[in-house]
Amino acid sequence: MASARTLDDARLLVAEPSDSNRVLSPALADETRTVTAVSTVDGALERLETESIDCLLTAQSLADGETGLELCKRVRERDPEFPIVLAPADGDETLASAAIAADISAYVPRANTTDPAAADCRTAIEQALADGHERRRLRDRARQFDAIFEDSEAYAWVLEPDGTVQQANDPALAAIDATAGDVRGRRLSALPWWQSIGDGGAAIEGAIEQAAAGTVAHRELTRHRADAAGTSDRGGTDTTDEPTTFEVTIRPVHDESGTVVSLLARATDVTERARLERELRESEELHRVTLNNMTDTVLITDDDGAFTYVCPNVHFIFGYTDDEIHEMGTIDELLGSDLFDREELAETGVLTNIECTATGRAGREHTLLVNVREVSIQGGTILYSCRDITTRKHREAALTALHRTTRKLLYAETDREIADIVVDDAADVLDLEASAAYLFDTDENVLRPAASSSGIERIHGPARDHRASEDSIPGRVFVDGETRFFADVHDSPLLSNPETDLRSAAYVPLGDHGVFVAGSSESGAFDDVSRELTDLLAATAEAALDRLERERTLRERDRELKRRNRQLTRVNRINEIIRELDQALVRAETREEIEHAVCDRLTTADRFSFAWIGAREAGGERLESRAQSGTIDGQEYIDTVSLALADASEPAVRAATDREATVISNVADGLRDAPWRSTALACGYQSAMSVPLAYDDFAYGVLTVYADQPDAFDDMIHAVLAELGETIAAAIAAVERKHALLSDARTRLEFDVTDETFLFARLARQADCTVSFDGGVRQHDDSASVFVTVDGASPDAVAAVAADLVGVERAQVISSDGRTDGAGSEADTPDTNENEAAGTIRLQLSRPVFALQLADHGIVLRGVEATPSSVRVVVDVPSSADVRESADIVSKTFADADLRSKQTVERMSPRDFRSTLRDRLTDRQLEVVQVAYYGGYFESPREQSGEDVAAALEISPAAFYRHVRTTQRKLFDIVFDELGVPSALSTGG
Repeated sequence: MASARTLDDARLLVAEPSDSNRVLSPALADETRTVTAVSTVDGALERLETESIDCLLTAQSLADGETGLELCKRVRERDPEFPIVLAPADGDETLASAAIAADISAYVPRANTTDPAAADCRTAIEQALADGHERRRLRDRARQFDAIFEDSEAYAWVLEPDGTVQQANDPALAAIDATAGDVRGRRLSALPWWQSIGDGGAAIEGAIEQAAAGTVAHRELTRHRADAAGTSDRGGTDTTDEPTTFEVTIRPVHDESGTVVSLLARATDVTERARLERELRESEELHRVTLNNMTDTVLITDDDGAFTYVCPNVHFIFGYTDDEIHEMGTIDELLGSDLFDREELAETGVLTNIECTATGRAGREHTLLVNVREVSIQGGTILYSCRDITTRKHREAALTALHRTTRKLLYAETDREIADIVVDDAADVLDLEASAAYLFDTDENVLRPAASSSGIERIHGPARDHRASEDSIPGRVFVDGETRFFADVHDSPLLSNPETDLRSAAYVPLGDHGVFVAGSSESGAFDDVSRELTDLLAATAEAALDRLERERTLRERDRELKRRNRQLTRVNRINEIIRELDQALVRAETREEIEHAVCDRLTTADRFSFAWIGAREAGGERLESRAQSGTIDGQEYIDTVSLALADASEPAVRAATDREATVISNVADGLRDAPWRSTALACGYQSAMSVPLAYDDFAYGVLTVYADQPDAFDDMIHAVLAELGETIAAAIAAVERKHALLSDARTRLEFDVTDETFLFARLARQADCTVSFDGGVRQHDDSASVFVTVDGASPDAVAAVAADLVGVERAQVISSDGRTDGAGSEADTPDTNENEAAGTIRLQLSRPVFALQLADHGIVLRGVEATPSSVRVVVDVPSSADVRESADIVSKTFADADLRSKQTVERMSPRDFRSTLRDRLTDRQLEVVQVAYYGGYFESPREQSGEDVAAALEISPAAFYRHVRTTQRKLFDIVFDELGVPSALSTGG
């Protein structure tokens, strides 16, 4: 720091009002002193900014009304320590107080204006210069102290000489999550910051005592954390449990008299330095331990071969201690005299990978790999690095033998051959006298010896079977799948032969195939290399066994693939048959065409030998052939065998009787039991299948197919033919329905039905009325609706009864006593007129609906009339349909139905339709509808209204509408009666 200026060499700035009134600057002017005069505040500030000034001397009154006090305040704002002297011409206490408040260095009023440079003014300037210098010095020291104290890389405390904390910097407070008030007045050694240091408090107390005595104290402390993720010393999160090392320094602070007035304590993190020092020590220790324990050994000799250094680990290879090696004298006694060519070493400086043999202390021969290098170390000139490769050489030889074994296993074709190869080669690979291979018998759950060496039979005896359980060593190894090595197999409680001479033994699982066993009559025969080779040999055998299993699996898959291909071929043939049959069924117009097409397609291209369709004859006592196709022996077979329904042995007769598919896998089975079998064999038929042709519980006959080989009808063919029977029956039913719609001539059948569960019988009985239904059905997605005429009861009451019946989803009144409610009324309409005794209701029925069931078979329901005591059902069947079969269908639809009458009816021709309509209409009715028709009444929109037409006919509108409705009702009666839909919507004229 620069020394303080004196008045004689100081650079002064004097502020006075004007040049004419200046008294301060001339009085202070000197040859050795620089004095600069200004008259304004801005002029003074500019000089201070641009020039080097040591002290400001200012009068109170300046130019332009400015004051020296104002200048002093402006200067203090820029530099709090700058020397300023205020010398007013006339001072008072108020100005003096203001000067003190403005932190003026000196205040010197000039009472005697004739002597402006009095001694007290000079003294004030001298004092101001000295005070300014001291204040700057103290400020610099404070800044230096702050820089040290507030160092973010260190923890700092200001202490009383007794160790009480006066102040702590921010890092030190953050380290213990405290504030300045928390630590002020407490002893440093008692702060929480030292709690994780075992003797931290005592160490700090000792350092404080040493510093209080006037000596700087140093301590190195290591702080351990209680957890691995605590709060760090710097206020963050510590993610490591590594200890932190600090260097703590406590310095005494003296006053001018040398007395210790305070202490400055600082703690610096030196963890990295401590870590480096620790790593250096560990590295030195590691180097020492490595030399003592590595398997390679190092020897150094002089030019004559005398040992100058022997590595402490020399016993690992040779079995000798380093002292014993020194006693040998020279390297030639250990490695031989002709190990290397000295001239070659002199040329190259290093010789590597010299292979030699040496005999150890135990008399065992070792194969060594030696590197020789020229050196110059403490009198030694040649360095030998020796590595024992005896084990490696043995392992190389064993791996070569294992490679040969692997090549043999590639060509093995059976599990036993693999076992023989492994056992035969185990002696060369493992250098052990005994071995055996057990293979697992999956049928018996037993490990059976597949191969064993002569050595195992000599020291252990013949190998025997072992259960695949944990009661023997081989069994447990197989079950657990874990290899077990025994230094002495007699130590195992599972040893099955305590008299064996086998000692060392290895039991290795061969996956799911078995167990490999190798052993010796000597204990401890398995070192690390032997264990590895044993595992490799067993793994090679397991891989060979896996290969054979995969090949067997592939062969089985190949056979399965061929079987599936044959099956797929059959499926394709079946699909082809189904496609052809579907096309034939679609094109067929009659039942006969369907039956002949089916038989022809089934016997085309030698698919089956013979196929025929039979149905019950008129008397119902036997089957008769309706269609047949196939070999010429088929007709002979039909003519020869008994098709009587009483004899249910023949497949077709059995299927017709049982209503189930019948399969004969082999006709020759039970040849003497059924005469038809010998006839079938004579015709070349060896298997047969018959399926009923049934649709909606009605049978149209049976389809029977014969093949020229046994078992021709597997599950797939069985399913296809069974489904085909349903398809054929459905096609026949469809043809019958078509004929029923197209035929003009038909047979009308009338039945008395006494089925009490019949819907109309229940409705008539519970409502005590007559209900009739004319056969018309309107189908919906999941229901159907019919119109029912009621006589003898209120339609509302009948609808209410019907709504409660099972099978009726909804009942709606359509008309009552001839009066129709356009919107209809629900069954539960309360305003029922008990005097109404006739009308029409619509019933929405849940499926199945009996009328639709009959229609599926071509039978048209013409009407139903039910009274409380009887039910009459009338149906029409096409003339082409068999009346007996149709009657059977009706009998199956109703629980009890008796045929009462049969008559032939013709479909109405157009001429008959016109005649019938003309007969039912009066002349006046015909005239009214003709005028209305030609007048545009029925157009949309109407060309004339009803009133217009009535006026033209000179009748009332009511009469016009009555004639029109009557005519329409009669027309609908005729149409619906012909179509088989309800005509009973109208009950009158």
